[in-house]
Amino acid sequence: MSETPSTSYSVNQPNSSESEQSLSTRHFNVTEPVVAKRICFYKSGDPQFNGIKMVINNRSYKTFDALLDSLSKRVPLPFGVRNISTPKGRHSITNLEDLEDGKSYICSHQRKMKPINLERASRKPLPWQISRPVSARRRAVQLARENEDGFGHRESKITTPKKMLVYKNGDVRLRRTIVLGKKNTQTFEAFLDYMSELMQYPVAKLYTTDGRKVANLQALILCSGAVVAAGREPFKPSNYDSLGYSQPAKFLGIANRVYPKSNAKSESENSKKWKVSVLTSDVPSAGTSSKVYITLYGDRGSSGPIFLDGEKGKLFQRGNEDIFTVNTGNIGHLYKIRIGHTNAGNSPAWHCAEVQLLNLFSGEQFSFPAHRWLAWDQADGGISMELPVLQQGQPVLPVTVYEVHVTTGELWNAGTEADVYISVYGERGDTGSRQLLRSQKPKKFLKGQTDIFAVEAVHLGHLYKIVIGHNGLGSGNGWFLDKVVVKDPITDLDYTFLCHRLVAFHCWAAEKWKFRKGNTLQFYNRLTHGFICLSPDSTVDALGDKKNKYGVFDVNVKRRNICIFSSHQTPHLALALVNGHVIGKVGNATCCELCVHLQPNGCTILESARNPGHTVTFNLQGKVADDTTGYAGLSKEFVVHVKGVFHHGAIILLNTSLCQALCLRPDGSCSRAGQQQQESYWKVHKIASGVCMFESVRNPRMYLKIKDDQCNGTGTGDEYCHFKIKKNFETGSVSLESVRNKGIYVGLLPDGQTKPVINTGERNTFFYPQVIKFGREEPMGTSAAPNQEKKDFRESQLQPAEAQKPVSQSLSTFPPSKEMRNPQGGECPLPSDDEWKVSTLTGNAGTEANVILWIYGERGVAGPITLGKDNRKQLFLPRQEDEFQVKIKGIGNIYKIRIELDGLVNEQSEWNLKRVTLQHLKSKKTLNFPANTWLSKNRDDRDFVCELPVVEAGKPIYPVVLYHVYVYTGDLEQADTDSAVYLCIYGKRGDSGLRLLHKSGIPVTFQRGMISAFEVEAVSLGELQKVLLRCEANAKSQCWYCDKVIVREAENNSEYVFNCERWLPFMSQGVIHSEIELYPQEFQIIQQLKMQEANEGDWKITVVAGDFETAGTTATVSLCAYGENKASGPIVLGCGKRQLFNPNSEDTFKINLRDLGQLYKIRIGHDNTGNDPSWYLEEVRLERVVPLSDEEICLPIECWLAEDKGEGDTWREVAIRNPTKELLPLLVYEVHIYTGAKPGAETDANVYINLIGTRGDAGKRKLHRSKNNNIKFQHGQMDIFYIKAVSLGDLEKVLISHDGAGPGNGWFLDKIVVKHKEGEEAREVVFPCNRYAIHGEKEFVTQPAT
Repeated sequence: MSETPSTSYSVNQPNSSESEQSLSTRHFNVTEPVVAKRICFYKSGDPQFNGIKMVINNRSYKTFDALLDSLSKRVPLPFGVRNISTPKGRHSITNLEDLEDGKSYICSHQRKMKPINLERASRKPLPWQISRPVSARRRAVQLARENEDGFGHRESKITTPKKMLVYKNGDVRLRRTIVLGKKNTQTFEAFLDYMSELMQYPVAKLYTTDGRKVANLQALILCSGAVVAAGREPFKPSNYDSLGYSQPAKFLGIANRVYPKSNAKSESENSKKWKVSVLTSDVPSAGTSSKVYITLYGDRGSSGPIFLDGEKGKLFQRGNEDIFTVNTGNIGHLYKIRIGHTNAGNSPAWHCAEVQLLNLFSGEQFSFPAHRWLAWDQADGGISMELPVLQQGQPVLPVTVYEVHVTTGELWNAGTEADVYISVYGERGDTGSRQLLRSQKPKKFLKGQTDIFAVEAVHLGHLYKIVIGHNGLGSGNGWFLDKVVVKDPITDLDYTFLCHRLVAFHCWAAEKWKFRKGNTLQFYNRLTHGFICLSPDSTVDALGDKKNKYGVFDVNVKRRNICIFSSHQTPHLALALVNGHVIGKVGNATCCELCVHLQPNGCTILESARNPGHTVTFNLQGKVADDTTGYAGLSKEFVVHVKGVFHHGAIILLNTSLCQALCLRPDGSCSRAGQQQQESYWKVHKIASGVCMFESVRNPRMYLKIKDDQCNGTGTGDEYCHFKIKKNFETGSVSLESVRNKGIYVGLLPDGQTKPVINTGERNTFFYPQVIKFGREEPMGTSAAPNQEKKDFRESQLQPAEAQKPVSQSLSTFPPSKEMRNPQGGECPLPSDDEWKVSTLTGNAGTEANVILWIYGERGVAGPITLGKDNRKQLFLPRQEDEFQVKIKGIGNIYKIRIELDGLVNEQSEWNLKRVTLQHLKSKKTLNFPANTWLSKNRDDRDFVCELPVVEAGKPIYPVVLYHVYVYTGDLEQADTDSAVYLCIYGKRGDSGLRLLHKSGIPVTFQRGMISAFEVEAVSLGELQKVLLRCEANAKSQCWYCDKVIVREAENNSEYVFNCERWLPFMSQGVIHSEIELYPQEFQIIQQLKMQEANEGDWKITVVAGDFETAGTTATVSLCAYGENKASGPIVLGCGKRQLFNPNSEDTFKINLRDLGQLYKIRIGHDNTGNDPSWYLEEVRLERVVPLSDEEICLPIECWLAEDKGEGDTWREVAIRNPTKELLPLLVYEVHIYTGAKPGAETDANVYINLIGTRGDAGKRKLHRSKNNNIKFQHGQMDIFYIKAVSLGDLEKVLISHDGAGPGNGWFLDKIVVKHKEGEEAREVVFPCNRYAIHGEKEFVTQPAT
């Protein structure tokens, strides 16, 4: 039974006077003497206080103070009644004579009172207004209407009492347990008064335990279980979470076993035993191999999951009734049960008929008809269900299907393939842990996607929280959850639960390796951008740089996560917390024992083990925080960096998330979704300071490399395998930059693949190293060749900690191993989930060639798989069927295969293939690929390759398409070739494979100025995305100039143009490349369309590259225009990787230069990215489009824009002639950079400078090549650089910065001197600095000396 809000009416009429209300309708004559006054006193801010009626006369109260003392005993206020005022608070009563007979007054403990509604406070419920029982469905609607505006729309009211812990601000020892109910939560102000009484000090503010302010009743009700009560002082952090009240629920999918909820009380009369009878249906396959559990819910609590155990293999079989006795404790009156299973065993699906309960204490009997499947592949996919208690055949509570909308964030790699679980909590219990299995989208939890799931449960009433998490399996387990919306169809309410954070997995298991005994650590503070340093005088700060010798600490483990951090430089001192402040103490003192708490954001908090609540804390200036530091100015989180991770010979993991790592696949490709086991181990080979190679431990002599726009593990130890370690102090990660291709990093794609990328600041280049075995530190400059390391590490030495192992086997995305054949085969072990049987049926003609198989799925491709390479003479004989066993991991649903012949193949070889069949060994699922084709060059324009789609119900799921390919050879001298040319077509549905272009309608192919036509037959690729063109020329005379490639698909009348306009093979940075990727002519088409839409201020820009082979660039080109009114800023014209800026080409663009005024100069250059960024720029032409101008501005450049050619600059400025003014000269500015003489002043970082004068600026230029020193920016050194720019006028300031790359990024700059000569006048401007240029500081300004 529940009560509805009641309303009462007062018989008194409101008075228009300020006193608002009288207690009687009786009127007094003003001349009649008043012997006594009848007064009613109310409590400030509390409309539930009924009022104190008192008679005031000279005999009862001699003085006004006596009245206050009497009221203090009867009106509950924290500091007694100290003030009496009229109901609206306009007048204070200071003596007895001011009180009027029949009036009402407000009592408060301070001068400021809180008005109340006296009419409401004086009402009392009438007898007929007492609530009566209502139906379950109607009651759910009523409760929801009471909270109709939900979160944030009005003050929430609590309908079910809620237990809460209240701490005193800064003192965890003073705490009170309260119960939130209707009486003490009428208003937020009344609750604060109630807390003031309870805590015995004035409570003005409430905070959550992590310092967020609780602003209203809604926020209070939504708190997790504890709040901090404060006065007017700021929040004081402490160990408020020590009691573990807010620990999340444990998920069925994450725990190995769910145990019944333990009861603190011993077995007593309140304990209840139940007889549970479970009936399994008598339908085929109704029994289950899973473990079945049941949860009982009553009005006093729930039993927790109770497993119904018995003799294995005999429980829950078809048609059986299984009987158990369970002890639930005192759960009160039963209103629902939940029954489900763990989905384990070979046949987990279960059809439950009925559940019957008998209370052995009271004799009550309950029957719960079910008659439904609990299976992932049946009905709604649920493996648990909730059943309400029936009364007279009707449920006491309705069963509803909640609609759960889960929104994944927009961040890079925000999605996950892990199993996600949710538990929804309401006034009537919870749903239990449910896996979110079936989304309305084809793939769940993708970046920026909202997935909708159905969760069936007995109606929970008003919802107040959810618990959501995942098991960390699959690729992408660091899931970024934006929000969850739960829709209640019964009440038509939406409940929004905001998250906007990373849902990580097992923080301590992934990070505890850092805190092993003997490790050497550094603690980096994100807010102060410095490291914790312990000086010999015992002072501590957070201002050290990475080379500060006092910022290194040795770990000594005391127990579990409690450690002592001793100074590496002064070992007798350790970090200690004394009276809440961090100092240095002798290492054996108990105050030095610090408890390590890992946070979800990867940071660490160090808390005193002796005094919980005291943490290592600094202010924003890096000094030890004191009592005057506000909470907003505190910094207590640190990123832990381990020293010696990349020493020579170390065995490490390159973790990509908390439980995944970079691993080498069998085919040589790399994946970010490897398990943190030996398959993902890498051995470090130190080449030089900060430069390493990474060799696979599982596959020796296979190294991580970046070459030809590919990132994989097929390196041989050459310079393409050398990587510069870039440490990211803010995140505790590292990035791997290719030494051979500067600016190119090992990057991670959302599908798990690795690819060379440019570091744009996103996390797709971040790796989190974990040391399995420390190596040795090599002397500076020595090289560790791969074959020098002879010692093999035993597997036992390389095993990670047990806690790091995933809970269950995850679905990997590795490509398969090479062929694993067992045609005759003896006994084989039980098949795994990724094992398939491949059957090939040969027709009238067999083959002795190697047969190569490629298998394509929706999530990837498996191959090449060689079938029978060791015993091919007995295979593929005429009219013979051969069987092979292969492993195919994580490629999704298979839709096509490709068969190729390789080895011993000549022009007369042929193979008649009738059929290919794939059968999954575990599920027996069979895929058919009818062929009936010849792999031959002698029959009907056939080839040694064919593609076959999956055939279902007699029809292929995708058609086989004939692509017509037209290859245009350029009309240049010696453009023709007789070399082998290959083509691979890529589309949205995979690729065609690399095909030899060997047939054409003309006898000699690839002749100068001619078109060669070919046909490529493949399963439909969908919309084409790119082609790969390869020319294998052995001599320079065999090089080929390709103009373009056109691919036509006759079925849908589509045509794709791929411009090439370059020689193959070509040389880039000293390396010969025989293949190139070409993209469709989309960019040029877009530009032409844009040129047709002209606006005011539009200009046409034509960029002309040099006419020799290496004049083009792969970099991104930008242009800046300067006018008399303002500058345009950098305008990106395009990227050379998209077939722009090729040799001997003109590229035209439209840009808008509105409001710049008369142009006087431009600056053009590039970002030096790509495989071949060097660019020879011939000229730039500008023509005004609107208003139309006949004059074209031609600006000759005729120089290299490259770091390794010409003047070593990637930017060039050109002046534009003004008819009314002189042409501004192009000047050479000689820039002298003075590095300071302080210890650690030097840097290896890339330094950038911008000179700013009265005529604009020179742009951000990289100081690349010192004119007087081989090594730049060394201790006490002066370096000279030349910058060419159009005259800047009088220099006003210099902007200078660096990127923090390389060791020593805290550069101390003494001064800058800029010299230049304009006309006959020589000028010199000095810009003093005398400070550190810290990485992360965007730019700092240096003004000239006066």
